[in-house]
Amino acid sequence: MATSTVNLPSTISAERPGPETETPSPELVGTALPMLAPMSAATIAAATSEELLVAVGQDDEAAFAALYDRVSPQVLGVALRVLRDRALAEEVTQEVLVEVWKKADRFDPTRGTASGWITTLAHRRGVDRVRSEQASRDRDDRVSRRDEPRAFDQVADEVQVNLDHWQVRRALSSLTERQREAIELAYFGGHTYRDVAKVLGIPEGTAKSRLRDGLLRLREALEGLV
Repeated sequence: MATSTVNLPSTISAERPGPETETPSPELVGTALPMLAPMSAATIAAATSEELLVAVGQDDEAAFAALYDRVSPQVLGVALRVLRDRALAEEVTQEVLVEVWKKADRFDPTRGTASGWITTLAHRRGVDRVRSEQASRDRDDRVSRRDEPRAFDQVADEVQVNLDHWQVRRALSSLTERQREAIELAYFGGHTYRDVAKVLGIPEGTAKSRLRDGLLRLREALEGLV
């Protein structure tokens, strides 16, 4: 995805939210930084991703173009691991990079790396898209079933499915946030524990433990709902 074909800064710079129009999440909030002069080409070429992201937070379009080229393959990789669909992953990649432009002023280099910050945005956006796609398929299924003649057995089966879904949602709410995140990636995305480890940036052993503990807790919760 070359920057010559995507002119994001000039088209979206006016859309960056100000402090009174959006309340940022705590983990994305950065400290106030002094305004810097736009980076020169030589400075950009030698800059770290953290330095580029700080410059992007101060509306430096040249720094954004360089950062775009540098991180877009990584963002696409994260999106592909979560979504497993090239077209959707490319859409999410574009959305994430637009979000990077809009929210770069919240990045605090003293609290983490640019790669980690951007990867977090990519993972969240990917999981949101998975949930959105699943919800869309569920709606389509409901419409399809509603429009078809249904025998008594079909209605009974549908009631059971809805009951099962309700039970699963109740059981998922009993998990910790980390367990639920791992379970959702494995359940909705069909990922292996290795995929889950890569997406979440955790060791494979930790991913195994979260999935195992989460499944055990989920089974106990479901048994309590029966």
